[in-house]
Amino acid sequence: MMVRVCVVGAGIVGLSTAINIQRLIPAAQITIIANKFGNDTTSAGAGGLFRPNLGHIKGVPIDTLKRWSKISWQHFSSLALSSEASSSGNNVTNGFVLQDTEEPQFLNEVIFSYHKLSRDELQRLNSNQKHGYNITTVITEPKKYLPWLMRKYKEHGGQVVFRTLTSLEELCGQYDVVANCCGLNAKYLIGDESIYPIRGQLIRMRAPWIRGFYYIEHDGYSTYAVPHADYMILGGCRQEGNFSEEIDPALTEDILRRGKEKIPGLEGAKVIDEWAGLRPTRIPIRVEKESMKLGSRTLKVVHNYGHGANGISLSWATAVDAAQMVNELVDSSSHSKL
Repeated sequence: MMVRVCVVGAGIVGLSTAINIQRLIPAAQITIIANKFGNDTTSAGAGGLFRPNLGHIKGVPIDTLKRWSKISWQHFSSLALSSEASSSGNNVTNGFVLQDTEEPQFLNEVIFSYHKLSRDELQRLNSNQKHGYNITTVITEPKKYLPWLMRKYKEHGGQVVFRTLTSLEELCGQYDVVANCCGLNAKYLIGDESIYPIRGQLIRMRAPWIRGFYYIEHDGYSTYAVPHADYMILGGCRQEGNFSEEIDPALTEDILRRGKEKIPGLEGAKVIDEWAGLRPTRIPIRVEKESMKLGSRTLKVVHNYGHGANGISLSWATAVDAAQMVNELVDSSSHSKL
């Protein structure tokens, strides 16, 4: 009998989960249901710098976080070193992380290279920060990577439905397993009150002379410049609980002021456009399976959402875990029917 799997959500987590289910259960009929695709998703606005940030990931055991980082890194770095680097939007990049606190990271175990800067090197960068790191990692450009994922998904027979769900109960009886990658909508779809937005706002600029990235933490702010193929992203902000996706002009001015003050060579860069989005955040990130009682029926669900600012960095690894859980639920269903 054909196994029917539904993935709710078409951001980077949903698409990655769908592809990993295809790989693990080739015979499954998979349908993505979402009301936002491509550039309309939160994923589309991400800077895409691979740097899982311990300070922004709460409640996940360090061993799990290390494992996720290594699995995702293997995926993104392999793409960046392959013939699909351009089409998938993944490329090797070098840059600086500058901050007043010691980097509580394990990145030196994962990425291409990781070098702690001496005080003398920091002075040569005209940096006032106490700590600095020069790292070689990968940038994933979501405006290329999202369409690439969708192509891969459709090439293997994946179906897509544009639809706004009000409850997962609507899927009862239609699918054997549902992978719930709905981000912030978990608040409404399944009543998860622990999901909340961390609002981000950024500016896309034309600055082709800036080739490397900068990530600078200062005065309670993170100011960053991440070069993509056609523009540079300048950010940012972390506004917890703010649901507004409207551009705040005062914040744009503040980001520009901080950028010109902190990012070498930014003066003269031309603003192309601005973007604001809501990072779906949960403590901890939810990757688990559940048999949900919905009315008089039961729905087998695998949850995969709440990645916050680490949606791209951890997307592939949590998708690998979620796909494995879907497979386990499919197996248990088939055994129960024997």
